[in-house]
Amino acid sequence: MKKYIQLTAGRGPVECARVVTLVARELLKDFPDAELVESEPHNTEPDCYMSMLFLAEVNPDKERAWSGTVLWRATSNRYRPSHPRKNWFVGVEFISLVTLPDVSDKDIIYETMRSGGHGGQNVNKVETAVRATHRPTGISVKCSAQRSQSQNKETARSLLLLKLQQAKDSAAASFRSFKWGKHASLLRGNPVKTFSGEL
Repeated sequence: MKKYIQLTAGRGPVECARVVTLVARELLKDFPDAELVESEPHNTEPDCYMSMLFLAEVNPDKERAWSGTVLWRATSNRYRPSHPRKNWFVGVEFISLVTLPDVSDKDIIYETMRSGGHGGQNVNKVETAVRATHRPTGISVKCSAQRSQSQNKETARSLLLLKLQQAKDSAAASFRSFKWGKHASLLRGNPVKTFSGEL
C-alpha cells in the first residue's frame, strides 16, 4: 500500500534539520523506491531540511518500525562544535493516501513545464514537471521528481488530494498549518530507532 512518509525537525535548531537529511538517507535503505514529493529546506544551511515528504510502498512491519521519534546521537557537530547536546530528535509519520469523492477531475488543471536543475537533457529540455491546481480552492502542487510526465501527473494529483483533505480537516484550512502542527507535536524521548554519526 502506498503512503506518504513525513520527516519533521519540529521547530528545532539547525542540527535537527540536518538530522532530517541524515535520517532520510537511512529511511531510503528500507524504502528504496520512495519518491521525494515535497520538502522544506532550512533557511540558511544547505542539505538541511525542516521537513521532507516521501511517497512510498509501505508494509505494516516497516511502518511500525519507523513510526514515531528517531534519535540521532551526534559524534561531532559542525554547526556548534562546543555545544554539549549530543541527542537530536526528528519525527516520522505515515499518512494514508486520500481519495475524495467530492473532488472532480474536471476541477483540477494540469500544467506542464520544464523541471530545471540537474538531471540531464530530458529534465532541462522536455516539459516533464507537472503543476496540478484545484480551481475551486486555488490549492496547487508541483511535482518534478520523475523523468516521466505521466508519473509526475499521477504524483501531483495524489499530493493535491492530500492537501485538499488536510485543508478540509484543518481549522486553518492549509496543509502548511497541518505540517507545522505536526512539527509542534514532535515528542522527544522513547525513540523507535537510534542512529549515530557526524552532523
